[in-house]
Order: sequence, then structure tokens, then C-alpha cells
Amino acid sequence: MSCGYDQNGRQIRRTMTYKPEPNMTEKQIQKEVQRQAVLFEEQVRNGQVSSDGRLKLADFVPMYLETAKQKLSPYVYERYTHILDIGIIPALGHLKLRDIRPLHIQRFIDDLSKRETHLDGKPGKLSPSTVRRYYTMISSLMKSAYKLGLIGTNPAERDRITLPKLDEEQTEIFTEQELDDMLQALESEPLMFRVLIHLALNTGCRRGELMGLKWSDIDFKTGILTVSRSNYKLTGDSEIRSKSTKTGRSRTLVLPPYCLAMLRKYRAEQNEYRLSLGHAWQGDEWIFIQADGKPMYPTTPTLWFSKFQKRNDLPHRKFHSLRHTSATLLLSNGTNIKNVASRLGHTQLKTTNRYVHAVDQAKRDAANTLEIILGGRHTA
Repeated sequence: MSCGYDQNGRQIRRTMTYKPEPNMTEKQIQKEVQRQAVLFEEQVRNGQVSSDGRLKLADFVPMYLETAKQKLSPYVYERYTHILDIGIIPALGHLKLRDIRPLHIQRFIDDLSKRETHLDGKPGKLSPSTVRRYYTMISSLMKSAYKLGLIGTNPAERDRITLPKLDEEQTEIFTEQELDDMLQALESEPLMFRVLIHLALNTGCRRGELMGLKWSDIDFKTGILTVSRSNYKLTGDSEIRSKSTKTGRSRTLVLPPYCLAMLRKYRAEQNEYRLSLGHAWQGDEWIFIQADGKPMYPTTPTLWFSKFQKRNDLPHRKFHSLRHTSATLLLSNGTNIKNVASRLGHTQLKTTNRYVHAVDQAKRDAANTLEIILGGRHTA
């Protein structure tokens, strides 16, 4: 037993239990008890022992999520909760925080790597990147417990756990021939989806950012598009919500003339459709919409693009490949890499006011490049 005092001067008693090995002599047991007592005293003095360590991991999770909720976007928070519910709590939730060792976490990681099905029942093995996401979650959880003083050491520290090797990541892009074939097939599709694909290629915007665009985000006089929000939908939620972009900041980019012409034509078509619906129109001023004018579901582009490729006998590419292709087209045609990063929202250009004109010109150069590459392939 060891004694200490809290911040109010009240005495705190902490105890430990030691169980000797069966083959030890009485003298060896006494010697080991003394050694364990010295170690325990030292741990108490160093703040490495907390009575709250008796808390089970499952009981700590709500405390962890309450703090995380203040820092995470609603979509990421939902993903965190899902990973905890289907993976971490069932496997480790019954353990007391203080009893969790690197061995428990390593076994959890190894078990995930060996599974033949996903934790939600879907067929197929978990990829190394998926297994690592579960590790990142348990690591964050245990780090939080450690920072709060609930445990003396973090058993999930990276140098204590062996993770599966990642497969060599390949950036999926459209070849020039695939792009030609895809854009040709696109001409037979509804104007809204033609605009969606061309806008994705021209801007490199993420899917949620495209779904979050409003007509007020486009200045048709200057050709400047402002990307300031991203739409998402939580599981079980009937409403589509908006949040700031992934970086938390707006970015502007210049659209090439042919893309602006497509957008003008589509806006006129949407206005006619809106008038035809009358009071049935439920929307705001979203560019990409459902049948009643409400914003398009964030999953719709992915589902539509997959079906579009299939019915036109095109090689399957993910919708996100349009973003990769946009960056590749610009880079391969000489656009400065910093300007490409700016268009994609990867990083901020560190500039002062005296560089504003140069930055604007670089953005216009990027738009002119896309006009040359994509504009000639579009028929009005």
C-alpha cells in the first residue's frame, strides 16, 4: 500500500496485488515483495498509478468521445463512433484501462489482419490501411487516457506495436484515351451531370465540396469560383448538412471560359425547371440538386458515375479519380506545383499582398491550361 495526498490535502491510499510464481521459495517471495513495493512506491510518486485506472475501456469511451466531439467534424465523429462500436469495444471494452498491455493491442491488430470478413459483416479481408485505422483509433483512445493520468504508460505507442505493411499506394487517374472516351460518352448525359464531371476535372474539388456549391459561389464576370463548404449526410439522418472545407478555409480558383459557358446554360435550364415545379420546389440555390431542388445526396455522384461507366463500357474509375486526373493534367502541362496544390486545397500559398497579382495570374494560367485540354473536347 502507498499513501499520497490530493490537491485538497486529503490522504489517498493506493494498493497493489502481487501474486508470486508457484515454484518460488519463501525467501524469494519476500525479496520479490520488497522489490515490487519499491517499484510501486516509485510509480505512485511519478504519477504513474491512478485509482481511476480501474475504469473499464468501454466506460471510458463516452468520456473520450465527449472531448473528441468538440474537435471533430460531425462526419469524422460518426466514423470514430462506428469504429469504436463495431471493433474496439467488443474486443477490448471489458478490460480495465490499467490492465491493457501492448500484447492485447497487438493481438487485436493481428486478429483484424487475419479476418476473412469485415467487422460489419461485408465479405473480404480488411486492407492494411483499414487495420491501421483501427489502430489509430485505439492509439488515440489510450493516449487520451494517459494524458488524463488514468494510466501510467500508453500501451499503444507506435514503437510497441507491429502493424501490417501498407500496399504500395497507386494514384488512379484516367489515361488520355480513357478521358477522351469518357468525355465523348458524357455528351449524351443530362446537362447537370455533364457540368458535374467537367467541374470536377476543372477544379479538382472533393465530392462533398462539389455537392456544397451554390450559384452564389460563382462570379460569372471574373470567372472565379469560391469553395467554402462541403456537404455530408450522417447515417440515419434525413437531412443533408454542410461544414467548412477539409482545411477549414475557403479557397478561390478561376474557371476556364468553356466551363463558365456550360454553367450558364445549366443555370438557365435549372431556373426553367424550378419555375415548372412551383410550390413543389424545396431547394435553396444549390448547383447540384435532387428532383425537388434540395441539395444532391453526397453519395449520388459516386453511384451515378459507376453506372455511367458501366452502361458505356468504360473502364471503372472512382469518382475521386477525377480529382487526381485534374492535378495530373495541370502538372504534366507545366502548371506550377504550388498553384496545383492551391486549386486542390492541399496547402496554402504563403504570400503577402505584393504577391496577390502574381497568384491570380497563376490561377488564370491554370484555367487557360484546362481550357486548352478540356474545352476543345466539349460540344455545346
